[in-house]
Amino acid sequence: MATTVSLPAHAASAPKKYESGLWSWLATTDHKRIGQLYLYTSLTWFIVGGIEALMIRAQLYGPNGTLVSAQTYNELFTMHGTTMIFLVIMPLSAAFFNYLIPLQIGARDVAFPRLNAFSYWVFLFGGVFINVSWLFHAAPNAGWFGYAPLTTRPYSPELNIDFWVIGLQILGVSSLAAGFNFITTVINMRAPGMHFMRMPIFTWMAFITQFLIVLAFPIITVALTFLMLDRFFGTNFYEISAGADPLLWQHLFWLFGHPEVYILILPAFGLVSEVLPVFSRKPLFGYPVMVYSGILIAFLGFGVWAHHMFAVGMGPIADSFFSITTMLIAIPTGVKIFNWLGTMWGGSLRFTTAMKFAIALVALFTIGGISGVMHSSPPSDLQQTDSYFIVAHFHYVLFGGSMMGLFAGLYFFYPKITGRLMSESIGSWHFWLTAIGMNLTFFPMHFLGLNGMPRRISRYDAGQGWDFSNHLASYGAAMIAIGTVFFVYNWFRSMKRGPVAGNDPWGGATLEWMIPSPPPDYNFATIPTVTSRYPLWDRKSPKLTSDVPHGSAAEQKMDVTMGGKSAGTIKAPADTQLNSPTAHPSANELGIMMPTPTVKPFVAATALGCVFIGLIDHKNLLIMFVAAAIFIFTLYGWLLTPLEPEHH
Repeated sequence: MATTVSLPAHAASAPKKYESGLWSWLATTDHKRIGQLYLYTSLTWFIVGGIEALMIRAQLYGPNGTLVSAQTYNELFTMHGTTMIFLVIMPLSAAFFNYLIPLQIGARDVAFPRLNAFSYWVFLFGGVFINVSWLFHAAPNAGWFGYAPLTTRPYSPELNIDFWVIGLQILGVSSLAAGFNFITTVINMRAPGMHFMRMPIFTWMAFITQFLIVLAFPIITVALTFLMLDRFFGTNFYEISAGADPLLWQHLFWLFGHPEVYILILPAFGLVSEVLPVFSRKPLFGYPVMVYSGILIAFLGFGVWAHHMFAVGMGPIADSFFSITTMLIAIPTGVKIFNWLGTMWGGSLRFTTAMKFAIALVALFTIGGISGVMHSSPPSDLQQTDSYFIVAHFHYVLFGGSMMGLFAGLYFFYPKITGRLMSESIGSWHFWLTAIGMNLTFFPMHFLGLNGMPRRISRYDAGQGWDFSNHLASYGAAMIAIGTVFFVYNWFRSMKRGPVAGNDPWGGATLEWMIPSPPPDYNFATIPTVTSRYPLWDRKSPKLTSDVPHGSAAEQKMDVTMGGKSAGTIKAPADTQLNSPTAHPSANELGIMMPTPTVKPFVAATALGCVFIGLIDHKNLLIMFVAAAIFIFTLYGWLLTPLEPEHH
């Protein structure tokens, strides 16, 4: 197999006006900076969503709660779900996609750096747009699932649903742009020798997630477009009196909604699959099986949506089909759990904070997965649907699974992002408060649901046997909040006072640990050639990988061509490069061309957002036309501007 290696050319310096300060962030196209923007934005929304959750738990602490009205309660649980799914877990996963994928595959950036920046700014605008609704006393109030026809104009005449529909459309643009970008990056920009079965497992899970995004999000886009047309232009896609099918929205939404579950959980699976081998000092058990199980989860994820609809009366054939597929998807998920246990079995375990959170995912997601399998039986599902049992189930999946895995990744990769280590003692406080609080909050909800407590209830009467479990749940939510305070304090304290990490503080196995922490803007001074799944372990700890198959002998060397002429073979570098985290040369000094900063993605995203704003007051088309003109003009300039600076 031949690999073309391009010789470096001298690059001009970036424009001075973009070198530092606010402009440097508005104009950045560096995937690591964009990853940090996603990171800090999503953590901010995590705090906002957490405050919404605390208000819900305060309202339900005891019978006949009076903290908020029923209307405000509907807004709180709608915004809490929307925030946590679309503004926290998805973009926090995107932060890891942005920061890690190029590092793990040996690339200097993503395939489309400007599109990458555009996707972030669109995401930021969408998140702000949805939350601005609070200021107009018009926060979305129909649940994160937005069931039509309840969300059509006759039943929801105010602006609440308009903010929700338009905000989700904006966020969908961001997700699709990022999805195509990362797919292209992984396919085309892997280092020489890194074929697919040598990719780090996180990159694999991220890669699979992007296909889920680009296939699932068009479905919800269609559903939301129908709802927009009904609300703004008087069509009748969901109007039952005009002959519409009341189940149309449910089918479209859950055909998106269940793949969305795996969009949320697969990145966390990938992070945990990076953490467990390092702190077990063992290669990942069953690497190929882990890859194929992730692919199978994604495939089967599109065939289980209607188990959310057993209560609507689809008939025995449909119920039987979706019951079987729901059972089947538990197989590849269970395979992952057993492979994680196999990775830890017999290993030399180090119980760092990242390791604790990773183990917590294995345990807590197992509980959420088992309760999910219970929903595969229509009779059982009918007992649990629309009860607090469902709330318990999906929080064990999304908080016990997704968030625990993301926290594991944050502690694990913090040294690479900041160059320093977080405090393990404070991290332990964060872990135990979060883990205990999570179980104290959500485990009693199983019994609340089985005892008949509806899931969307703003208050309840005394004497129904729900008081004690709600007390526990509210105490647990407070513990999670206190744990989050420890996390935030630890994060910012460690930026200045944490020990210097060096390139590889954990003894990592993959390419990101061979470069400085934090990495230079170009990542790699020389693009490495990969000959195994664990290139650093092969060099530093060959005993760990002595029994790991990495490919055929022919794949251990790569033919190289430069300018159409054979240049023999190249091997992976013998040593880590640029060991000093502070003394590495600039891209200009090394003759490496990097994309120039530009504010065009920011301007284009703002203009696109303003086009959607115009839909709120669709009778006034001036805003839409002006914003659309700015968007088109900016896009024209964007496409005509060279990616790299002029050079000689």
